[in-house]
Amino acid sequence: MVKTEDGGDGLEPEQFRKMFIGGLSATTTDEALKEFYSQWGELVDCIVMRDPATKRSRGFGFVSFSKQSEVDAAMAARPHVIDGKTVDPKRAVPRDQSARSEANVSSKRLYVSGVREEHTEQMFEDYFSQFGKVLKVEIIADKNTGKPRGFAFISFDDYDPVDKCVLQKSHQIHNYRCDVKKALSKEEMAKAQQLDRERTERMGRSRGTMRPDRYGGGPGGYGGAWGGPGGPPSGQWGPPSGGGGGYGGGYGGYGTSAGGWGPSGDAPGSWGTAAQGAWNGSQSASSGWNGSGSGGQGGWQGSGGNGQQWGGSSGNSGHAGWGGRSY
Repeated sequence: MVKTEDGGDGLEPEQFRKMFIGGLSATTTDEALKEFYSQWGELVDCIVMRDPATKRSRGFGFVSFSKQSEVDAAMAARPHVIDGKTVDPKRAVPRDQSARSEANVSSKRLYVSGVREEHTEQMFEDYFSQFGKVLKVEIIADKNTGKPRGFAFISFDDYDPVDKCVLQKSHQIHNYRCDVKKALSKEEMAKAQQLDRERTERMGRSRGTMRPDRYGGGPGGYGGAWGGPGGPPSGQWGPPSGGGGGYGGGYGGYGTSAGGWGPSGDAPGSWGTAAQGAWNGSQSASSGWNGSGSGGQGGWQGSGGNGQQWGGSSGNSGHAGWGGRSY
């Protein structure tokens, strides 16, 4: 591990300065990773994650900059090619957020709760433009009254603005607090749940032989075949839940935990019946989620799941609090 500072006092919170780098070549070293990302600023930490027994690369690593602006610069300079291979850089997800299913998926679409009657689509466009290029703002309104149902969707041209918004959690927009999450399609969540089942089977087969490890080998972790952002046509988006989730698959069998939310209706704003294992019941197009209160808030009934977090072993303690992101 290459480490140049202790990340102590005087630095911005680590969650805004830390990046996850997926899709690394098996031959990429800590030094090569540091050399590549140092072009955008000062690194205070850099590591390629390795199997504790074989010492072979797991295909991903972390880098921490001294400033958030350096992460912004690095993300703006994509694609990144290291040792001849195009890698998949993301903003790292702290463990307290990684238990949410949407934390592990790349999405260009943001879900915003806490929308009030005073809010306009222009207000949201003006506010969220500081994070990236906004393509579309949709405040979901009641079909009968025309009043906001308490939530909205923001579409960006890239997944990174969404990741950046979610790391901040709450946003003050026109004197009201709004909370944000990634908006995921039913296809994305179905894939996540399927891969989680596969991960659970793998973990069951290997539980007796695996050595505990802070960066994987336990519930959750990084995994998957690295895919780009995107999504299905509008109208197939479900609201976020608080459960676990994400992707599983490659990188030595690192997967995710269960959870997620069900599909929406066939048209934008027309939310359909919930999927099994996600929403407890169904709802009509004009009502809130699963009998939620007025304004479409307070009605989330999504099932949860085990959040992703790193298991415990000695060494590499600087990354103990970071949850998995997988694709």
